[in-house]
Amino acid sequence: MRREAFAAARLYLVIDLIPSVEAIVAAALRGGVDLVQLRDKEAADAEILDVGRRLAALCRAAGALFLLNDRPDLAVACCADGVHVGQEDVAVEEARRVVGQDRLIGLSTHSREQLEAAGGSGADYASVGPVWATPTKEGRPAVGSELVRFAAEHARLPFFAIGGIDESNVGEVVAAGAERIAVVRAIRDALDPEAAARGLRSAL
Repeated sequence: MRREAFAAARLYLVIDLIPSVEAIVAAALRGGVDLVQLRDKEAADAEILDVGRRLAALCRAAGALFLLNDRPDLAVACCADGVHVGQEDVAVEEARRVVGQDRLIGLSTHSREQLEAAGGSGADYASVGPVWATPTKEGRPAVGSELVRFAAEHARLPFFAIGGIDESNVGEVVAAGAERIAVVRAIRDALDPEAAARGLRSAL
């Protein structure tokens, strides 16, 4: 069921542990978000588990998927549908040993070489970006829509374009071949997260 839901997924919200996280996620799910990732590198394990379990329940009720960033062990403990890891985090092979075969594993990629390597890594999907510079990935240079175009033509895994994407520029990544996008601020910081999600979903 997880993989069936993933196959239809198009809009991915990545969000940190802010006070209004549950309300924003609930609104985003109503607006059409298919996947939610909790990503917070500073929070204590107990807080991640507590909020993660509540977000996992919200997502299940909406028929969406919930993933945790970086921590395969906590992903299992909070009943997440998978884990997302970066190039400097735990290896996909190790994450797979922890989460098992049924859960999803995502892998961040920032270059053609990383994207090509992801195809044989055992990950279920890749993120490609940041397409545009974004404060959520401070210091990470933008890759531009050219890497999205390369992914659309060559990626062996489903991929999500990520990085500075919002309603003003989503058309550019779609034109480059992206069928799936991941966003942070475009929904998290919106006055109406539900409407923002609906607008992005419509653009896809």
